[in-house]
Amino acid sequence: MKENKLTSLIEILFVSTRLGLTSFGGPVAHLGYFHEEYIRRRKWMDEKSYADLVALCQFLPGPASSQVGIGIGVMRAGVLGGILAFIGFTLPSVIALILFALLLDTFDVGTAGWIHGLKIVAVVVVTHAILGMAKSLTPDTKRKTIALFALVVTLLWQTAFTQVGVILIAGFLGFLIYRQQIVEDEKASATDFPVSRRFGLICLSLFFGLLLLLPILREITTLDWMAFIDSFYRSGSLVFGGGHVVLPLLEQEFVPTGWLSEQEFLAGYGVAQAVPGPLFTFAAYLGAVMNGWQGGLLATFAIFLPAFLLILGTLPFWNSLRSNPKIKGALMGVNASVVGLLISALYQPIWTSSILAPIDFALASILFGMLVFWKLPPWVIVIAGALGGLLISYI
Repeated sequence: MKENKLTSLIEILFVSTRLGLTSFGGPVAHLGYFHEEYIRRRKWMDEKSYADLVALCQFLPGPASSQVGIGIGVMRAGVLGGILAFIGFTLPSVIALILFALLLDTFDVGTAGWIHGLKIVAVVVVTHAILGMAKSLTPDTKRKTIALFALVVTLLWQTAFTQVGVILIAGFLGFLIYRQQIVEDEKASATDFPVSRRFGLICLSLFFGLLLLLPILREITTLDWMAFIDSFYRSGSLVFGGGHVVLPLLEQEFVPTGWLSEQEFLAGYGVAQAVPGPLFTFAAYLGAVMNGWQGGLLATFAIFLPAFLLILGTLPFWNSLRSNPKIKGALMGVNASVVGLLISALYQPIWTSSILAPIDFALASILFGMLVFWKLPPWVIVIAGALGGLLISYI
């Protein structure tokens, strides 16, 4: 039994590290990569459980894709599995951004052709994920309508709270439409969640306790490292909508106070777009600029800690709620809205920032064929996309 657990942990670390090295394109693209690797290829979780997990992480503040990855790791091999899934997915970009920070004046990759190719890869991966999820999550006209509603609203009103509002409305619509309907194949899959509710309550208590205590300690002690931790922890705790939303908060925390210059901040933002993994690892760059590699690691820990505490705190309760017949209809509506949210994000910002000319669409079509028709693994698609983008830059 111990050997099986150890094998699972090694597998989680290996697979998540590979994803951390190849997952370009932002949080929605990451969900596409997760879906392809964890759900389609390895079948660690069924489609509905994955959609439920994505919906939960959309509700929570913090980096949604990282929380989904942590949740999958926990489901697979307990808390240690979640930690290893997080380390594997996050560490490559953390190391890259710390190195960039230490060699700030050496690199200029913002307009490199291979980066544009990786953006096109994100279009392909997200499109493939949406097609798979739409087939299972929007099988009837009512749920297709809910998905369309989510798509239109999130395209027209792009704010940090729009997604949360759309998911709430979709859940209510699903409850109204499906509350009298019992469909055997839509029942939530039973999932053996390896974390107790007591542990979940401890994690939630820590999350709120630190959120209240750190600002007080910052004022009482006036220690630079305490202010440092508080700024990153608070930024990671109060952000809905993903990594791009956390950037203004981080800028407000560190630029006006003189911890780093506006030029250093913007240079790091450009570099963060060029590396795989979650955009929250931008904190590693900021920490390294301010306090060396130790500061980079501490900043990473502080900004991701709220995400860990929230996902570990809420999953034990979510697992029982999702199997409750009384809210099954609401979850059906929420899952349909997730499809609409993904299509919206596919267009803006992924498509609009990637498909700029006919040749870009041609490359995307080739990559899509390689992924869907030839069944090539995602890492091959990433390499082909980077080489294709580099080639386009010389045409």
